[in-house]
Amino acid sequence: MKLTSYWLDTAASPQGTPHDAFPSTADAVVVGGGFTGLSAAHALATRGLSVVVLEADMIACHASGRNGGHVNNGTAGSFQALAATHGLDHAVALYRFFDDAVDTVEHLVADAALECDFRRCGKLKVAWTAKHREALRADQAALARHADSQTDFLDRDAVAAEIGTPAFQGGILYRKSAQMHVGRFGAGLARAAMTAGARIFEHTPMTALRRTAGGHEIMTALGAIRTRKVLLATGTSRRAPNWFRRRIMPVGSFIVATAPLPDALLAHILPGRRNVVTTRNIHNYFRTTADGRLIFGGRANFSQSSAASDVKCGQILHRAMTEIFPALQDTPVAYCWGGNVDMSVDRLPHAGEWEGIYYAMGLSGHGVQMSVHLGQLLGRKLAGETVAIPIWNAPWHKIPAYGIAASLMPAVGLYYRIKDRLA
Repeated sequence: MKLTSYWLDTAASPQGTPHDAFPSTADAVVVGGGFTGLSAAHALATRGLSVVVLEADMIACHASGRNGGHVNNGTAGSFQALAATHGLDHAVALYRFFDDAVDTVEHLVADAALECDFRRCGKLKVAWTAKHREALRADQAALARHADSQTDFLDRDAVAAEIGTPAFQGGILYRKSAQMHVGRFGAGLARAAMTAGARIFEHTPMTALRRTAGGHEIMTALGAIRTRKVLLATGTSRRAPNWFRRRIMPVGSFIVATAPLPDALLAHILPGRRNVVTTRNIHNYFRTTADGRLIFGGRANFSQSSAASDVKCGQILHRAMTEIFPALQDTPVAYCWGGNVDMSVDRLPHAGEWEGIYYAMGLSGHGVQMSVHLGQLLGRKLAGETVAIPIWNAPWHKIPAYGIAASLMPAVGLYYRIKDRLA
C-alpha cells in the first residue's frame, strides 16, 4: 500500500519555471499553486497580463491533488437550511453559483484540451436512516421548486439499484455533478497556464508581503517581486496574514483507493459509476475511477493528515467501506492518503479583497470545482473585467477559540460519532 495520493502518483507532474528566470516585477502575483492559483494564472495569462505563481511546494500537491475527485454541484448541508439562514433569493443564487462552478470546470477541460477523465456522472446523496431519508425528500422538493429541476428523490429500492447494497434508506440524485482525475487536471492546467505565458515557481514560498506606493512587494528566497495585484490562494498556509488564518480551520479528510476491481464487481457495487456522499455526521464519499478502482474517503477522524494518522484512518475507512460493500472484504487497498479541508464557520467559500489583497479561501469541501471557478473569476477581475461573485466580501467569521480549536477537534469528532450511533 502506497501512502501517497493515487491522483498525484498517476499523473505526470509538470516542470515549473526555472528559478533563474525569477522576475523583479509582474502585473499580478498569485500565491499558491493549487487549482485556485493555477486557474487564476491561466485566466490572467490568456488576457495578456504578466503573471507569476509562487508555490511553496509543488504544483497542486496539497488539497488540489489529495481529494476524492468529485466535481459536485449542491452546497454543504440542506438547501432549506441555506434558505433559512441567507434568505431564499440568496440561497438560490448561491446554489446556482455552485452549478456554474461545475460548468466552468467542464468548459476549461474542453477549451484547454485537458486529458483528465472528466465525466458528468451525477451525484447521489444517500440516507443512512429513515429520518435522514425524510429530510432529503423534503429538501429535494424544495430544490425542484426553487433551484434545481434536475434532481430526483430516490426511494430505498431505487438507491439499491444504483449502489449494490441495501444499507441506504433513500437519497437525492443531482444530475449535474461530475468527476475527474484531479492529478491530471492539475498538471494539464499548469501546462496550459505556462503555455499562455504564466510563470510558476515551485519551492518558492512567500516569506513577507508589504504594501508599496504602487501596489505590493513580495519577498521570497529568490528575491523580491513588485506587482500591482496580489491574489492569495494559499488555504491555511502559515505564510498567509493572520487575518486569514484565524478564519479557516484545517480538518483532515482521508481516502483509500483499492486495486483495480473486476468488471463484474464494479457493475455490482456502482453500476452507474456515480459520485456518492452519505448523510452521517462522520460521512463517507466514494466513486470509481477510469481504471476500475473504488476511491473511498471520509472524516475517518478529526486529526490533521500525517503519515501516522493516514495509516490509522486507512484502517478505519477500510472497515467503513466493507460495511457498505462486504464483497470488498478481501480487496487490497493500493493507496492511502490524507489531506486537509479548509473549513469556514459557515461552510461556504470566501472571496474578496482585504487591505488591497485579493483572496479566495476556506472552500469547505467544495474545492475541486469552486477553486477552479473562483480562480477564473478572480483572474478576470484582476484583469479589469466586471465580474459578479455572489460571495464577494461576504461576512467571514473567526474560528471560535482560535489557537486551541485544533486541539479540540478529536473531542468534536467523538461527539459526532456518538450522534451517528444514536441516530
